[in-house]
Amino acid sequence: MSDTHAHHDDHDHGHAHGSYAGYIKGFVLSVILTAIPFGLVMAGGFDSRALTAVTVIGFAVVQILVHMVYFLHMNGTQEEGWTLLSTIFTIVVVVILLAGSLWVMYHMNNNMMPQMNHELMQGLGS
Repeated sequence: MSDTHAHHDDHDHGHAHGSYAGYIKGFVLSVILTAIPFGLVMAGGFDSRALTAVTVIGFAVVQILVHMVYFLHMNGTQEEGWTLLSTIFTIVVVVILLAGSLWVMYHMNNNMMPQMNHELMQGLGS
């Protein structure tokens, strides 16, 4: 007796595996979610810079969710503690990186010596 279908369960341990169509859908959504904010910023954005920034950040959050669902296969049917733990860890790391980067850029901007810019402009003019 030959068992032709015995090999299909060898690699399946209850985890959701992506299909080709799922990867294509995730890729298309990622491209769209990148192109819209890029086009918005290149066109000059909204009248309010804050609204433009919030819109771009909103698209970034949606794109993170698309990546988590379509590429990392994280969905509500998985009942593994490691999935939740890794998600929380990722969120904490991203918040630390963003907050630290914004803090450094803000303080570098505020602590620039104004005479340096003036001296640079005079040096270019001579």
